[in-house]
Amino acid sequence: MPLEEKRVWIMGVVTVVTYAAYLAAVLGGADGGPLARLPYAAALLWSVLAAVTATIVLNIAAALGTREDCGGKDQRDREIHRFGERVGQAFVVLGGVSALGMALARLDPFWIANATYLAFVLSAVLGSAAKIVAYRRGLPAW
Repeated sequence: MPLEEKRVWIMGVVTVVTYAAYLAAVLGGADGGPLARLPYAAALLWSVLAAVTATIVLNIAAALGTREDCGGKDQRDREIHRFGERVGQAFVVLGGVSALGMALARLDPFWIANATYLAFVLSAVLGSAAKIVAYRRGLPAW
């Protein structure tokens, strides 16, 4: 497996695991009360920090463990990266528009923050999934 594909797997798996941990931490304290009153900010910040840290550490470990791929990205890697980023970017835009609409509707910051976080998670997961499919089956012919 090329290093760039390993990096895509790392991004997708770390994103899913840290978001699941965030949901467990926040929703675990609900006790039947309103979700908008839950303390979420610290858990959100810690999960983002954990995701970034884990991604960096795992990427370094993958690079150290992959000796045959020292040449860097080739044209195929760049095209797959661009394709996956386009797929994922749609969710960043949808999340931004949703957050803007929620703010204009004066919804609780809990919902705005969680909608934005979910958009980033979906962007990373679906972008990674698109890249993995492209690595396994090739880029789609448009």
